[in-house]
Formats: sequence, C-alpha cells, structure tokens
Amino acid sequence: MPESALSPFPDLPVPPAALLNGAALFLDFDGTLAPIADTPDAVVVDDALIDTLSRLRAGLAGRLAIVSGRSVATLRDMGFSDFLLAGTHGLEFARPGQAVDAPQRLSAIDAVEAALHDFVDDKPGLLVERKSISVGLHFRGAPQWSGEAGTLATRLADRHGLAIQRGKMLYELRPGGADKGSAVQRLMGDAPMQGGTPVFIGDDVTDEEGFSVATQLGGCGILVGPPRSTFAAFALEQVADVRHYLAEGAVRLG
Repeated sequence: MPESALSPFPDLPVPPAALLNGAALFLDFDGTLAPIADTPDAVVVDDALIDTLSRLRAGLAGRLAIVSGRSVATLRDMGFSDFLLAGTHGLEFARPGQAVDAPQRLSAIDAVEAALHDFVDDKPGLLVERKSISVGLHFRGAPQWSGEAGTLATRLADRHGLAIQRGKMLYELRPGGADKGSAVQRLMGDAPMQGGTPVFIGDDVTDEEGFSVATQLGGCGILVGPPRSTFAAFALEQVADVRHYLAEGAVRLG
C-alpha cells in the first residue's frame, strides 16, 4: 500500500458538497452504493441509482468509475454496462461497449474452487462464489467457521501462489499484482478520469488502497460505515447517506 496519512482519529467530517467539483469519482459498490446482503446475488441495483450515477457522470464530464471486488461481467449484468468499470480489485477493466481487459482464469483458481466446495459441503451457511478470474469464500451465514475458513484460504493461497483478499466476512483468492489503488492509478492516467481530482468512496478494508492512492494523487477518500483507522479524510455513516450525497451532487452539477 502506498504511504499516506493513516488517520487514527475515529471522527471524520462529512464530505463537503464542493468536494465533487472537478472530481474524478471512484465508487465501490457493495456496502457503498448498495447494502451488503446475506448472499452476493441478493443485491439488486435499482433504477434510481443508475439514474443518479448517470446524471452525476454527465456533470463530471464522464469522470465516474465503479471500482469493485465483483467481476466486470457481474457488474454489467447488474446494470452497470454503460459505466467505466474496474472489477476483481483492479484486475479487470472495461469501457462501455468494449471487451473486458483481464487476465485469463488460472487453472489454480479452479483447483482452489474445488477445494473450497469440499470444505463447505457439510457446513450450511458457507458460500463459495465463483468469479471470472477469482473465487470467494463467504462466511457471513456461518461466522463460527471464520477461523477455519481463514486457515484454509491462507493454505490454498500459499500452495497455489495466489493472493488472498480479506473482505467483510469473506476470503477471496485471486492472482496478485493489483488492488483498488492500482486501479485508481491506472484509470487516472487516461480519459475520462485524467485531469480530475480523485475522490474514492468505499466501506471495506479493501478500499483503503483506493483511499491511499487518491490521497497521493491530490484527492481524498470517503469512508462509509463505522469509524476505524483509515486513509480516508471524510466519512458518511451508511449507504443511504452516500446515495443522498451523490444525488445532491448530481443536481448541483447537472
């Protein structure tokens, strides 16, 4: 993670409306634009969100991107096909109407997926999520298995030379070499994000790299959810507050 100012202070200010002026806006999805659900496929993207983001993107001269742990294919299926996307924690990229720029799925991911299915087979509440180039093990529905899930994920990552991504009640195994910070770095180097001031909004520890790089590039991060030590400079309490903040920005910049 790039070095920047990690705030030890739990009480961060609410982001001012003017922060969006000239912004290159990077938005996490789960826990930021939509509440986290019991299972990944239970999350629904509503028309009001798409409308808000579309209007806000127009007001920012196109400088809006979704940066998510979800795959680009899933984001497109959910309704974000017309947006600039970075998926699988910065391993995948896609522009509207264009093919996905992503590495090939490794055979190691298939081997890990099989091992995870064997692990969850007799443990109700655990869920294996197949992604385009990665695989996740969710234990939100069975938190009593978190320790064993973490031990297994670490062992499999070491055995197959994969990166392990820790999220909210989740272990994801994927190729290394990228994160949400590297996604911000890459997208800021080209149109339409180039020339804007990066603002990254996210809730999870996986978003900290995004906060850090945005800060390094002269922008900032906005943390969504409970206070914690963070690279973010501002905070919003919950998804509803993010939606309200973005909707007001869309009206003001429109």
